[in-house]
Order: sequence, then structure tokens, then C-alpha cells
Amino acid sequence: MEKLTFADFDLPVKILDVLADLELFEPTPIQEKSLKPILSGRDVMGIAQTGTGKTLAYLLPVLKTWKYSKTGNPTVLVLVPTRELVVQVTEIIEKLTENITARVIGIYGGKNINTQKLLFNDGCDILVGTPGRVMDLSIDNAISLKEVQKLVIDEFDEMLNLGFRPQLTHIFEMMKPKRQNILFSATMTEAVDEMLDVYFASPIEISLAKSGTPLEKIEQTAYKVENFNTKINLLEYLLKNETDMSKVLIFNNNKRHADLLFTKIDELFPGQFDVIHSNKSQNYRLKAMKSFENEEVRGLITTDVMARGLDISNVTHVINFETPDIPEQYIHRIGRTGRADKEGKAVTFVTKKEEPLILDIELLMDKELKFNEFPEGVKINPKKIAAEEDQVVMKNPAQVKLNDGGGAFHDKKAKNTKENWGGPSKRKAPKKFGANRAQQKAISKSKRKK
Repeated sequence: MEKLTFADFDLPVKILDVLADLELFEPTPIQEKSLKPILSGRDVMGIAQTGTGKTLAYLLPVLKTWKYSKTGNPTVLVLVPTRELVVQVTEIIEKLTENITARVIGIYGGKNINTQKLLFNDGCDILVGTPGRVMDLSIDNAISLKEVQKLVIDEFDEMLNLGFRPQLTHIFEMMKPKRQNILFSATMTEAVDEMLDVYFASPIEISLAKSGTPLEKIEQTAYKVENFNTKINLLEYLLKNETDMSKVLIFNNNKRHADLLFTKIDELFPGQFDVIHSNKSQNYRLKAMKSFENEEVRGLITTDVMARGLDISNVTHVINFETPDIPEQYIHRIGRTGRADKEGKAVTFVTKKEEPLILDIELLMDKELKFNEFPEGVKINPKKIAAEEDQVVMKNPAQVKLNDGGGAFHDKKAKNTKENWGGPSKRKAPKKFGANRAQQKAISKSKRKK
């Protein structure tokens, strides 16, 4: 059977020219399955693994039917969960529309809102943003969402995980009900289902694979490791001995651990790695990502801020330095490699405490990880970091009695003991504003008699 090309979908010539310049001629499976349903005008819910080309899957049919906004208000709204995704999606749309007159604006939090208001002086056709900043600018009347005809929500499940539900609900209420909703998500969760039932009209569901299914072209392995510091020794060993680890993305579970790992790795491999997480400034994060994309650094140490949607080419390895607490997050992390029909490798370091998390991941994927033998050349470091120290728990603290030997503590206790003075009649007369109502009446009555 002859393969379909983008030309078969009757896309505008100006967009086909851009795709040809990017050497994109054949749609991926999710793009092929999405184009016609989205062009039908019905609400669409797409479930697809990360790295399958979801961005073009919704952008191409949306741009085919897009029309210039005479009022200057956006007719297309694309919501994404992170600043990095705003930048990425905005750049893709600007590239696709370079031969047409679309006004594309990307907005996100962390930048001066008054400066962003100025971006809309010349109007906007396609707006890309995070839910919080879109809501803020709408409330300030810097933009109007009343003319939005197509709403796209990318990484819908991640938005709900990040707590964006109130902002999304507010944005839905600001738009006219008559619009097309296009949603894409890597996983189908109960929260996603609930929102679909309330706000969307019987969406067509496009599913490329079972929710949580990993990409088959990613080789997945793991090592059982003693602790955090031993993981550093193992990482050093692999980076020195695995010659194909040329573009490595390393995930930690929190910012503190990412910074700690970077400090150690930068000592071992000076200038070869960078670190990004939500505490880093936006300019720093974008600069670090650009250096990684251009292979100016060998690797990037990060948190799950990098696990969703970002399209960084030719990542050879994803290393889960720490096992994610949420099984689905593992899928998103490893999806940063093995993209665009290329092979990829994912390696996970697992402590005894993390083994139950691996079982949850294996159940989600319906696939077991292959555990490698721990290399003999790696030194085991018994020293634990603070997060690994055993917590001391007191049993029945209320029953613990202090030494009854007297001393200063008991002198103070005796001094502070309250005495019963026998009720109001035995106490000093209350002050006017400190007495209760009955006492105030008694005082007033006594004064009148005098």
C-alpha cells in the first residue's frame, strides 16, 4: 500500500513548502489519524505516546482552516503546561506560518505582565500560553477570548497534575461555548475523564496505543544500587566507559537532588554538564536547553520539568538517577529519547526503597525491566544523604515522664501554676472593657443607687 504524504491532505501550498524545507513529507501515525477528525470540526481527544508528533498532529489541520482575525483577537488558543513548551510550540507555529500573515504570540508566567500586554497592540491570531498567564491577561482585559474558535490543550493530564484545573475552568467560562476543542494527552486519567464529561461535547477519541505503553524502540535497563552516593559512582563509571553516551538527559526527583548531583558531576566532568529546574531563571533554562540541543554540553541534569513535550533531537540516553514516584512519569521521561524513528536507551538506578515504584512502572507498561549486573569497578559509598537517613520516631511520646528530681524546671513549673481564687466575688473588680455583660450591669446599677 502506498504511503500517505502531507500533500494528500490538501494542506495549503505555503505550509507544504515549509514542511518540505524541514524535510517532512510523510505524516506519523498520530498525525495521519488526527488530520481528518480535527478537520471535521468535532471535538477530538487524542491519546498518544510522547515523541510521536502530536504538535504537528493538531497544528496542521488547525492552520489549514485558519483565517485572519479582523478584530485582532485570537481565534486559536493553544494551552500548554510549561514555559519551555510555550517557547517550543510558538517557534514551530512561527515557522509553519512564515509564508502567511498569522500573528503568533507566546505568553507565560515569570515575565513582566505589563510588558506582555504590549505584545497585543498589533493584534493576535494564534495565542500560545500557560493557563495561569492566559487567565491573568484575560482578567486584565489585555486579551479577549470571546472569538476563540479552536481551543487546543496539549499535555492535558500534566496540566491537571500541576493543579491548573481552576485556571482551565475559568478560561472555559471566558470563551463562547460554540468552539472546537482539541485535546492531547499522553495518559488517560480519571481527572481527564471528569473534565471531558463536564466541558466537552462527545469528543472523538484517537488512541495510538494503550495509555502508559512505552515506545518499543527504547531499550530499557536498570541497576540495583545501594544509595545516592553510590549512584554517583555508577554514573561516573558509565559516562567514562559507555562511549555512546554522547547526549544524556539525567532525571532527579527534586531540585535539591538535581543541584547536589550537578555539583558532584561538574567536579568529575568540568564544563560537560548543565542543570535546569524550576528555580532557574527562564533565560538560564532556555540557554541551557539550547546548549544541550546544539551538543555544546554532553548532558543535562534536570527534574520532571523536562519530562513533558519538549522536543530535543538525538538524545542518546535517558538516565533515571532516581525512580519517579508516579509510574506515568517514567513513560514521559524515557520518551525524551527514541524520537523521530531513532533508537534510544533508558537506564534507571534503583535503591531498595525504590523497588516498589519499579513494580508499579512494570505493571503500567505490562513489561519487565531488564536488570544489569552491578559493575565490579564501581565503589560502594556507604555514606547516606539526608533524605536517606532513618527517621527517629518516638513511641507514645505522651507517656514519656521527665525526671522527677526537681531543679529549675520544677521551680518554674510551680511558679506558673494557676491558683483558684474562688470565683468572681473573690477577685479584683473587673475593668470596664474587660468585664462580661452581667458584671457591667451590676457595676452600673451600683453607681445609680449612689
